[in-house]
Amino acid sequence: MRMIFAFALMAGPVWAESCPDPVDYGAELNQLIEDAREAPTEAGGRVASDKMWQVWLRAPNDQAQDVLDQGLKRRDGFDFAGAYDDFDRLVQYCPTYAEGFNQRAYVQFLQGRFEGALVDLDAALVLNPSHVAAQSGRALTLMQLGRLDEARTQLLEALENNPWLSERALIAKDAPLGPIGEDI
Repeated sequence: MRMIFAFALMAGPVWAESCPDPVDYGAELNQLIEDAREAPTEAGGRVASDKMWQVWLRAPNDQAQDVLDQGLKRRDGFDFAGAYDDFDRLVQYCPTYAEGFNQRAYVQFLQGRFEGALVDLDAALVLNPSHVAAQSGRALTLMQLGRLDEARTQLLEALENNPWLSERALIAKDAPLGPIGEDI
């Protein structure tokens, strides 16, 4: 009996129920994107960004929320291996929840595992094409991979949805993703 219990602990949680599809928060997110676009100041843009994060971090159910919260705590405590495991379990449990993929991608990015991060960011964007954080994360990941043209295009798309992203500095003149061909 102890052996079975020990194996169950190693294998991860046994979910009491299957993960429901995430609630459709498209209208709320679209309004927040409009709020960010129309914000007259960076402070106003940051308010809209913070509210976007509140939406993205709403897991589909309590079990998923618990795993997400645990992964975020581990990530913030620099336990990247533990955070990756949590986000991996979240993705396995809730394969239609974009934020699980986005968070797993972020942990991989922090570990320098850019190819894996890109796969997860692509999955997040298939599930939620207007996920601004995944868009900007994808731009940063492409930049780390040396794919600067793709990174520039992706960052410009993210900035269309939120012109106040801190990553906007990367498209300034002489910045890594800045305009090319203007040195005459």
